[in-house]
Amino acid sequence: MSVATEPAAPPQVTATQEPSQKSGHHVHGSLSALALGALGVVYGDIGTSPLYALRECFLGSHAVHIDHTNILGVLSLIVWSLIMVISVKYLTFVMRADNQGEGGTLALLSLSKAGVADRMSPRSQYVRLLLGLFGTALLYADGMITPAISVLSAVEGLGVATHDVDPYITPITIVILVGLFAVQHRGTAGIAAVFGPVMLAWFVVIGLLGAVRIFEQHGDHVSVLSAVNPWHAVEFFVYEGWHAFFVLGSVVLVVTGGEALYADMGHFGARPIRYAWYTVAMPGLLLNYFGQGVLLLERGAELRNPFFELAPAWGLYPLVGLSTAATIIASQALISGAFSLTQQAVQLGFVPRVTIVHTSESAHGQIFIPSVNRMMMVACVLLVVGFGTSSALAGAYGMAVTGTMVITTIIFFAVGRERWGWTVWMAAGVISLFVLFDVGYFLASVIKILDGGWFPILVGAVIFTVMTTWKRGRAELGKLLRLGNLPMDLFLADLKAQQPHRVPGTALFMTSDTGGVPNVLLHHFKHNKVLHQRVILLSILSERRPEVDAEQRVEVSALEHGFFRIVARFGFMEKPSIDVVLRAASGQGLVVDMNATTFFLGRETLLVTGGTRMMRWRKTLFAVLSRNAPSAVQYFGIPPNRVIELGAQFEI
Repeated sequence: MSVATEPAAPPQVTATQEPSQKSGHHVHGSLSALALGALGVVYGDIGTSPLYALRECFLGSHAVHIDHTNILGVLSLIVWSLIMVISVKYLTFVMRADNQGEGGTLALLSLSKAGVADRMSPRSQYVRLLLGLFGTALLYADGMITPAISVLSAVEGLGVATHDVDPYITPITIVILVGLFAVQHRGTAGIAAVFGPVMLAWFVVIGLLGAVRIFEQHGDHVSVLSAVNPWHAVEFFVYEGWHAFFVLGSVVLVVTGGEALYADMGHFGARPIRYAWYTVAMPGLLLNYFGQGVLLLERGAELRNPFFELAPAWGLYPLVGLSTAATIIASQALISGAFSLTQQAVQLGFVPRVTIVHTSESAHGQIFIPSVNRMMMVACVLLVVGFGTSSALAGAYGMAVTGTMVITTIIFFAVGRERWGWTVWMAAGVISLFVLFDVGYFLASVIKILDGGWFPILVGAVIFTVMTTWKRGRAELGKLLRLGNLPMDLFLADLKAQQPHRVPGTALFMTSDTGGVPNVLLHHFKHNKVLHQRVILLSILSERRPEVDAEQRVEVSALEHGFFRIVARFGFMEKPSIDVVLRAASGQGLVVDMNATTFFLGRETLLVTGGTRMMRWRKTLFAVLSRNAPSAVQYFGIPPNRVIELGAQFEI
């Protein structure tokens, strides 16, 4: 059985000349409540960056010398990175691009594609799609690295109090990570209620720690605030030369999680996310970075971990506990994001069906995917064991983040030109501000490929290969299936002439073809020589939009001789369900009794031969993926005792 999930292009929406104003259109709640929720979900990743970002600049593998000029220069780079990348790029510009309130790479792809078919060559569209897919693949790598580096950096705070715990930092981190992944099947509804308050406490605490350090001792180090002047960044590059460029690979760690601002827009809306940033997250982060800068000025190379050494002796262990809680929240957001991303990829036909468990009856977005959960848990544990320290992991982290940022900028340029009608000069002027930071970060991170940057590239390449192979394989298999299809009018005419025996009940055949006769029906009729009194042909299509309105969900057509066709549509944020489809069909007069209905599904056995133009290794990979994909019975919620599967072999 195959579902019609063959998007020739990314999700599409109706073209318009103005940026959408519907961000968060389905989000409900007061501004303060939504902003508090955004603190817990959206800002967990970027909020925990102070644990390791500034430390890497001055104590990491590509560190610069600790002196007044360098400290102010690096702080200036941090300030303007937060302003230009987060405040300007994502909050001001990129979040204007939404697909019915949803954000993320898929939304940008959809907006860049709408209405441009006549202006772009198929090759250009294909290249853009591949860029978007690779950016999506890098997000998986980001989701693997974030829990590892975040939790590990928090637990490393114990080593500031006493070196006796150093041998136990890695085991403690692994226990926390395994525990985090072990509870994913319970859902996030219960613990999500405390995400916002905990992160609010986190930003307040880290901001206070920084402020106390800045303004204590009669304000001797208030001058550190002058780092808001970008001239200090210029002086830093003049002073350090190429070494300053290498440090950009560590500075980029302060904006990790920037993609989450856009991807999670549909959960909270643009306004609450902006409100939370300007009132809580950004002030807390800046004060903490400035406070760490003061500490570097005071103690220099004596420091081991500037973040934790900001705390007084009595507050160290409570800060480690709060840091661990914050990093778990940051990890949870990335894990949940990987689940949602996988669901979207399945719906859009880029990966095989997977088992999806809904963990909430009221919130459709709260899901659990066992296979993804296991993959990420194993990857996180191996990263902690393999790299050993958060400092060693920093190189891997930067590569994942910068790659996604560059791809977002490229696609956003296309949105401005093709969706909103910006002139070349206008689009180039806006994008040049982003490129200055994105490309600089990316090139600086490339230097760290041997220091861990190879990991996200490897993960991204593997996932990208799986996605493109599955997409291409389904397209080739779809061609083979259509070759054996019979036009419906010819089949019905033949049916009228033969007058076969009709048995009581309803037979439902699932098919990706919305026009012809499905192969499984022909196979059944050829061998059994009978048909049910009522035959339903059901096609479930994936739309290039997040959600489909209830009134557009199902289309029922009455054919001749007791035949009916149902075409059901689901958005890429929704999980298809037989119950939902049949309930909608009953509202249009086609009532289906599940206890009197037999579901006929096709199961293809793929033989790797020279039947298609795909390379042999890709054919083998596609066959393996197809063989191990969960059946349609589980994915669509079909009662197993009402199913008959008919097999067929195809050469690919």
